[in-house]
Amino acid sequence: MQSKNIIGIRFMAGVVSVAGLLGVASFLPAAASTVDIAAAAHAQALKSWHETMRHMAPPTEGCFHAAFPSVIWEKASCGVTYYRSNPHVKSDTAETVGNGNDYAASTANLTSSATGSFPVVTGVSSETDGSTSNSYTLQLNTNLGNSSPACASYGYSSCQVWEQFIYSSSYVGGVAQVFIQNWMFIPSHSRCPRSGGWTSYKTRSYNGCYKNSNAVNTVTVPASQLANLKLAGSVSANGNDTVTFTNGNDAYAVSESDGTLGAAYVWNQSEFNVVGNGGGSAATFNSGSSITVNLQVNDGSTNAPACLANDGTTGETNNLNLGPCSAVGGSSPYIQFTESN
Repeated sequence: MQSKNIIGIRFMAGVVSVAGLLGVASFLPAAASTVDIAAAAHAQALKSWHETMRHMAPPTEGCFHAAFPSVIWEKASCGVTYYRSNPHVKSDTAETVGNGNDYAASTANLTSSATGSFPVVTGVSSETDGSTSNSYTLQLNTNLGNSSPACASYGYSSCQVWEQFIYSSSYVGGVAQVFIQNWMFIPSHSRCPRSGGWTSYKTRSYNGCYKNSNAVNTVTVPASQLANLKLAGSVSANGNDTVTFTNGNDAYAVSESDGTLGAAYVWNQSEFNVVGNGGGSAATFNSGSSITVNLQVNDGSTNAPACLANDGTTGETNNLNLGPCSAVGGSSPYIQFTESN
């Protein structure tokens, strides 16, 4: 009898054990589904927050940071950047992007803001600029605009202005920064403004002056994580121009007076890409890299922008090949293209 009872107890324990396992098994999909739903909800909330921060400029000039889910820009310490970019000198090398070989989004009306992102990134495992890994810039560049009121304010009868919204993954000391770089191209025998921090940059082709805004320090993001990043620029006549960089739970912004260049009066073409980290250098990606570039532009209409080929303005490059460009209208008009090697 004792042995039968033991057998019976073991049998019942086995039944309970199997039932328990079946119960756990039946619970797992539900638990996994709950986790997936929560992750999807968080991702959507983060995406909405990114959109909010890019469309909501800081209240004043300066450097700012915000952390998800807060939509309040908090004052951040401003730093000085020694970064220098190059205006493009058009190249005949079609195998690289940049240095004039790029797409620009052209709007019928003046552009008030634009946002660049990389919705699809595959095969990227490394990137170098020279011998430095993960050294690159994200650049959102305006066209070279004529007839800005800033020309007269600096005492020039004519000039061209060019504004760059930049994330630099590292600079002297290895710190990543977000800032605006301002350029003026002035008559050949003219001098750059003697006050306000302008620096002369002359070549045989042009007489240039450049000036950096303050910079806000951020983090170096590996090039393999480009899909997590967005860079936006906005301008406002008689207001401020702002660069906004979002990465995960953090947003960074720098604002300066639009009177620095008067870009709000001339901006109607935009270039966005990942290129070298200044001075005409190249971002070199590993073989097999493919990056989809999306550039949303806002000119107050729902019209699709035009894709302009060979119309980039930066002197920096990458080692990718451009694919075809498509343009889409709607509530958020954009151009999109893929570059790969």
